[in-house]
Amino acid sequence: MTKGDIAKNNFQNGCNCAQAVLLAFCEDYGMDRDTAMMIAASFGAGMGGLRETCGTVTGANMVIGLAKGKNKAAANGAFRQFAERFREKNGSLVCRELLGIRIKTRLTCADLCKDAGDMLEEILAQ
Repeated sequence: MTKGDIAKNNFQNGCNCAQAVLLAFCEDYGMDRDTAMMIAASFGAGMGGLRETCGTVTGANMVIGLAKGKNKAAANGAFRQFAERFREKNGSLVCRELLGIRIKTRLTCADLCKDAGDMLEEILAQ
C-alpha cells in the first residue's frame, strides 16, 4: 500500500484532508498519531474551512517539515517541487478552485489526498 493509498483511506475514515496526509507519514518521522491529528485539525477544508490553501497541500508541507525541517533550503525546495507537481496534475493549490475543478473532473478530496501522499513519497525518497 502506498502512502497515497493510506492518505486516501485516512480521509475516507473521517480525517480532514490535512490530517489524512500528515497521518500517512507522521510515525515515519517520530510524531505520534494523536499529536498529528491535533496539529492538522484546523488545516482541513482550505485552512479552517476558509477554502484557501488545500489541506492536502498544507498537510504535505507539514510532512516536508518533519522530513527536512533541519535544513530550510532543502525543505523549501522539496515543497516547491511538491507544489509544482500538485498544481500541474490537479490545476491549483487552492481548495475553492480545486472544488470547482473537481466538479468537471470527478476527482474527490480523497483522490487529492492520494495524489499528495504519492507525490510526497516520491519526492522524499530522492
